[in-house]
Amino acid sequence: MTIEQNIGRFYIDGAWVDPEAGASLIDVINPATEESVAKVALGTRQDAEKAIAAARAAFPGFSAWSAADRLALLGRIRDVYESRMDDIAEAISTEMGAPLAMAHSDQAWSGLGHIEATMTALEKFAFEEQRGSTLIVHEAIGVAGLITPWNWPMNQIACKVAPALAAGCTVVLKPSEIAPLSGIVFAEILHEAGVPAGVFNLVNGDGPGVGQVLASHPDIDIVSFTGSTRAGILVAKSAADTVKRVAQELGGKSPNLILADADLASAVATGVEGCFGNSGQSCDAPTRMLVPRDRHEEALAIAKETAEKLVTGDPRDPDTNLGPVISQVQYDKIQALIASGIQDGATLVSGGRDRPEGLSKGYYVKPTVFGGVTPDMRIAREEIFGPVLAIMPYDTEEQAVEIANDTVYGLAAYVQSGDLDHARVIARQMRAGQVHINYPDWDLFAPFGGYKQSGNGREYADWGMQDYLETKALIGHG
Repeated sequence: MTIEQNIGRFYIDGAWVDPEAGASLIDVINPATEESVAKVALGTRQDAEKAIAAARAAFPGFSAWSAADRLALLGRIRDVYESRMDDIAEAISTEMGAPLAMAHSDQAWSGLGHIEATMTALEKFAFEEQRGSTLIVHEAIGVAGLITPWNWPMNQIACKVAPALAAGCTVVLKPSEIAPLSGIVFAEILHEAGVPAGVFNLVNGDGPGVGQVLASHPDIDIVSFTGSTRAGILVAKSAADTVKRVAQELGGKSPNLILADADLASAVATGVEGCFGNSGQSCDAPTRMLVPRDRHEEALAIAKETAEKLVTGDPRDPDTNLGPVISQVQYDKIQALIASGIQDGATLVSGGRDRPEGLSKGYYVKPTVFGGVTPDMRIAREEIFGPVLAIMPYDTEEQAVEIANDTVYGLAAYVQSGDLDHARVIARQMRAGQVHINYPDWDLFAPFGGYKQSGNGREYADWGMQDYLETKALIGHG
């Protein structure tokens, strides 16, 4: 079947099914054109419960599979996924505006990377460990409810689904209703790969209609959520009554600490590009750049030059670096925060309010750089989720660390230095789940998750598998 035939339906118990009565339709808006490209159904409690029942029925059989059989299944999923990379990239670019080349090389690739990393982890994973006369056994926790966001749709789907299947769990997935098309392609991939009926289920819907059902339902054993801290709190509250495991990857306001011994030109330019990647819509984007006060003006000049080289425009134009942001709601929020930066007295170095010149339609935001930002400003404290960088001067390393940690978030931090040992001294002081030193390559085997209000639990490879496992002690000897 093609995705056109499956839009508006759900994947439950090994088949594409129509929604239960009462499901409404929602337009999927292409943010580059502001036009509807599809209509998907918003599932109801009945749809969610139908999927949960299918996953619960499939769990005893699937959890008994050997690790070798689950590995072979992931291998089949990987092969089919690879054959559908163009379809995935096309869906992602259409639904959330990523430039098509980036949608292929980064967005679609990330899903493939997570499947392969999980396979490597599964090959080496010790599900049993003898400690004296006690056998420690790691078993699948049960049915996993997975709620994923719109900004990196396939990254977050794959980094949840692959470890859950590797652990022996069955799954009910609710992708973002704003960007659901890639999730439909993913369900088609799993069907073609021969995932048994009920092991993987997909129900589109919003938070109240489906997400809260997954979080609160007694037959869901773990809910894994990626999204805003505000929504994560609601998920956790809904989950509390059934005392289920909750794993959350939430907001961020990541500092990028450029030390005095760093190559300033390279560190600033790369930091600007990192902040603006995916149009600033990454939870771990380095959105607060901390620079030595005596080089603040120099940093602003480098940032301005870098920002103004970036091309914002049509995602299908190969020269485009930045596409639109996801929605009118997000566009309006970003514009309000840019206005607040100006009102609070930050120096507008580049960009600013309204669309870039020549773009009259689409949710396009000017790549915007502020200098002279102080810790009390909204743009230094709130997650903007757009291409907006706050450059903040500091006087001492101690002050820089204090500013960096002065946030309710703790997902990621960045440290730039000409001396790795020096960088690691500072990195150890960062209250964040990941600290990136000198802009390293993406490590799909490193634990991903946050401190403080950036969530709990860790994702990627074996770290992700552990969230979907219970630990049992078999105590005694013959």
